[in-house]
Parts: sequence; structure tokens; C-alpha cells
Amino acid sequence: MAVLFAPDPTTLPVIGSEDRFPVRRVYCVGRNYLDHIREMKEGSERDLPFFFQKPADAVASEKAAISYPSQTSDFQHEVELVVAIGSTAVDIPVERALEVVYGYGVGVDLTRRDRQRESFRKGLPWEIGKSFDQSAPCGPIHPADKVGHLLAGAIMLEVNGTTRQKGDLSQMIWNTPEIIAHLSASYRLAPGDLIMTGTPAGVGPLVPGDRVTASVEKLTPLSFLIGPMER
Repeated sequence: MAVLFAPDPTTLPVIGSEDRFPVRRVYCVGRNYLDHIREMKEGSERDLPFFFQKPADAVASEKAAISYPSQTSDFQHEVELVVAIGSTAVDIPVERALEVVYGYGVGVDLTRRDRQRESFRKGLPWEIGKSFDQSAPCGPIHPADKVGHLLAGAIMLEVNGTTRQKGDLSQMIWNTPEIIAHLSASYRLAPGDLIMTGTPAGVGPLVPGDRVTASVEKLTPLSFLIGPMER
């Protein structure tokens, strides 16, 4: 069957392979580190995990520069562990959840914080603050059979060589198996899905010219420049 056009698929490199990981959906976990909840002064510390999504083509892989977005004067970084799903999962129990993980990567949830807060106050969806172009830079995927399952380990983000965020994956309120179990109760997870698992404290502003370096222990760091706004 003919189609008018075929958009380029979004894919991520896979460490140790010439294959690439095709991105189907991007799920994000909100408020999953206590220190981040406290710095934002929003939400309960005992809430069940909640999720929002970014479009697959918001994933920016191997980008030298990320454009400063429009409609914001408070553009912020959030470093996150990214979980890459490799098998279908529907209402999977916690004790089996890691079976569907293909691998892990380093991601940054870029946020138009002023637009997000405005939406929060008005009870509106978060898309304008979270789901814009290039809002999900992501590094290469490391297969779990090479690095193991990452339930603990340092997570950090630097801007221009200065540490902004520093924590440990063990500080997650809901760990990776619990996140997958909760998410699969509401959505049919499938190969190609990415889950961004939340950010530790220290989120802050970015401006054009900033160099961002994000890292998670055992994984290839992610580095990119904030470029000028596209016009």
C-alpha cells in the first residue's frame, strides 16, 4: 500500500553491536526521588508512581547540540536512568518485571519549567512543558546481559563542568521492577519502549552555550551543547 510519506524512524545505538534500538514509545515517571519532590515542593512523598509520555521523535540521539526551545524563560535539566524494553509485558508482576528489560541508557528530561508549573496550577496536561522537540536526549543502550540490572549506582549531571545533580539509583521511591509492574497494569509495554525513571534533586536552568554531561554508573555518558533557539 502506498503512503504519502514515511517519517524517519527514531533509533538509538546499541553498545557492542551494529544493531540499533528502534523507539516505539517514551514513558516518563514523575517525582521518583524524595529529594526532588522536596525541592519542587509539589506532591506527596507517598504517592503511587504516575506517568506521562513524550513522542518518540523527541528522543535526540547523537546530537551535538540541542536547540533552546521556544515559549520558555526557564529551561531546565533532569538526568534520568532510561530503561529499554525488549519484550511485551501486560500486568507483569514485580518479581518478573526485569525479564522484559533489554538494556539501559542515560537520558535527560528537558523541561520548560515555567510552562509545566503553569499547567500544574491550572490542572492542565503537562505536554507543553515536557513533550516538545528534542526534549529527551538519550545516550546509547547497554544490553542488560552485558551490564546487569542497575538497581543502585551513581547518577549525576554536570553543566559546564560543575556538578548540578548527584544521587544514587537506590534512592528511587519506586525502583525499576516496580515501575515496570505499575506501568504494565495500565499500558501494553512492547519492544522499543523507553522508560525514563525520574530525577534526583538539583534540577536547574540551562542557557544557550551550556555544555551538559549526564552519567549513570556503568553506562556511557551523554553529552550535548545547548544551542540557540531555532527560528
